[in-house]
Amino acid sequence: MKKPLWHAFQAHPWHGVSPGEDAPQTVTAYIELVPTDAVKYELDKETGILRLDRPQQFSSQCPTPYGFIPRTFCGPLVAKRAAERTGHKDIRGDGDPMDICVLTEKVISSGNLLVRAVPIGGLRMIDGSEADDKIIAVLESDLAYGEIQHMAQCPRAMVDRIKHYFLTYKQIPGEGRRKVEIAEVYDRPEALEVIQRSMKDYQSLYGGGSERSTRSSGRKR
Repeated sequence: MKKPLWHAFQAHPWHGVSPGEDAPQTVTAYIELVPTDAVKYELDKETGILRLDRPQQFSSQCPTPYGFIPRTFCGPLVAKRAAERTGHKDIRGDGDPMDICVLTEKVISSGNLLVRAVPIGGLRMIDGSEADDKIIAVLESDLAYGEIQHMAQCPRAMVDRIKHYFLTYKQIPGEGRRKVEIAEVYDRPEALEVIQRSMKDYQSLYGGGSERSTRSSGRKR
């Protein structure tokens, strides 16, 4: 039997990869950016190709591998949760896949790869009037971080570095202070709730997926 033509092409990292059979308890994460990057990489949503977004203009660099969870979307359900938990009104989702930071002791030299990660918590970030949550996870089976299950077990200095990065990386000298706040640091149960909502937001917008969209989760068989 002749295979479908799409078998000859790389899957789209956002739409063509499963978030994982065990999601949200364990997820597949697509890594765009690593701590050593001197430029900001970002997935081109139309083509699925990693593109250079901009040079890193200032000294702040992301302290962990950073990317998103495939087939998630920060939409109405994510925004509603942020409004409920923070008391802010008129919040909307930022329209992007769910962001994720993955803690690991290993040096990952470049992005554009899939990893298996276990969520341990997250940051409830409000950027202007948009919900822009950042899930914090640990690399599955990582020697240093792999046994961490909750945010309270994570080194405080690392959490502070992640918070500082996201509070400052968009600040441009001379242009006034950008209205960004981290309204809440939450633990694993809330992180799972947020991921689940982002998966439902994706399904509402894009549908339940297809043979291609579920063909790869990055898990060893």
